[in-house]
Amino acid sequence: MTALNAARRTRELSELAENPSVDLLVVGGGVTGAGVALDAASRGLRVVLAEKHDLAFGTSRWSSKLVHGGLRYLASGNVGIAYESAVERRVLMERTAPHLVRPLPQLLPLVAGIGAGRAALVGAGFVAGDLLRRGSGTAGSTLPAPRRVSRVETKRMVPALRHDRLRGGLLSWDGQLVDDARLVVGLARTAAAHGATVLTRCAAEQVTGEGAVLRDRLGGGEIAVRARAVINAAGVWAGEVAPGLRLRPSRGTHLVVSDELFGGLGAGVTVPVPGSSNRFALALPAGNGRVYIGLTDEEQHGPIPDVPTASEQEVEFLLDTVNSVLARPIRRDEVLGTYSGLRPLLDGGEGSSADLSREHAVRTGPDGVISVVGGKLTTYRKMAQDAVDAAAIARNPCRTRNLPLIGAATAARLSIVDAPRDLVARYGTEAPAVVAAADGDPRLLEPIAGLGLRPAELRFAVRNEGALDVADLLDRRTRVGLVPADRERAVPAAEAALRAG
Repeated sequence: MTALNAARRTRELSELAENPSVDLLVVGGGVTGAGVALDAASRGLRVVLAEKHDLAFGTSRWSSKLVHGGLRYLASGNVGIAYESAVERRVLMERTAPHLVRPLPQLLPLVAGIGAGRAALVGAGFVAGDLLRRGSGTAGSTLPAPRRVSRVETKRMVPALRHDRLRGGLLSWDGQLVDDARLVVGLARTAAAHGATVLTRCAAEQVTGEGAVLRDRLGGGEIAVRARAVINAAGVWAGEVAPGLRLRPSRGTHLVVSDELFGGLGAGVTVPVPGSSNRFALALPAGNGRVYIGLTDEEQHGPIPDVPTASEQEVEFLLDTVNSVLARPIRRDEVLGTYSGLRPLLDGGEGSSADLSREHAVRTGPDGVISVVGGKLTTYRKMAQDAVDAAAIARNPCRTRNLPLIGAATAARLSIVDAPRDLVARYGTEAPAVVAAADGDPRLLEPIAGLGLRPAELRFAVRNEGALDVADLLDRRTRVGLVPADRERAVPAAEAALRAG
């Protein structure tokens, strides 16, 4: 049974109260925690995932929506992380989530200010990245080889580029998620299909290596859960679960702007950051007439906020960098929204957060709690595998390398799914079930003007994806909330979906 909803949550809380002994307790419902729950449940373990807010509430929903092949890590000499990223990208694109990850062309425009030396260096990096792609076994039909493109082709892909001294561009390919939060929901539902208990609005307190007290933040009850092992996958809050863990969170900020400002992006745009040899800003087509511009790397000081916010300095930095290649600069008042996420990096001592390793780590504390931190969205599956292996309670080997998520199918299979194409692109083989959630009312299948969202999707999220309130619907099951004005317009439809249940 894959459906997550309020009724299932109530039932499973009651069942857990009657039998509170489990094999594994997972703390945190982001991409890593959901990945751990799926890995362990698919090995036959009795698993409980406890998330104090909602699935993908933290860093997992604030990414660039990219499934990276590790080119940045290759540039810094970390071949191990780069290769691991390329392998995990292949797993997602060709095996486990081909319905959620698609090829994205990435263009480095050769404009004034990007000299022959910089172009040659980036081109060599693209070639090395393609060697990683081949070494990982990723098919050329999945991700084509990089190449030089003409001035005409460059302008066709990015019409808003500056004309002066445009020499063409360098084109490479990477993976792009339809939605990072949707990946997390897919993982959690697939874990539930394998028997995992997935509890949102359920805080884990008094955590030790032998269990925790789970507090229902909706109903107010408490359950003392006994576990053979406990895995802390709380991301930037991991230090609150395991106080001995030292993290240095790094903030990555994105801007949301209209695609009209780019003339209709046909590729992601890679823009070198002045004065840096391996830092770039990105402009990424996000669908529904939106473009995401990112990414910063600023150290987050002080208490960890539930929802990080962008600083004006970050906004200015991103605009200045991207505007350096555009014929008409994007103005500050044309930014429709911003979002920021915190990377859960291990404290590496001196130096800036940008210099800290992105390699993941699995640490067992004095009380037996196993913490998994660091890493990145692309490598969540390997992080989860390493954490479950460290728990040493599973008799069976990891299965997730070849385990498709709910809705996954080949491109050929998806092409014949009987449902609107935009729904197939977001839900894969489950798109007909989304249509059925309209309960025969054709109005619920009409997209809300300008939002690219059908009301039936909101009903489906309430009935099948564990959405419990308006924020769940608009900020995580869909990405409407990234633009405040869009969110306000969608609230009535979200409230109606919750009433319909």
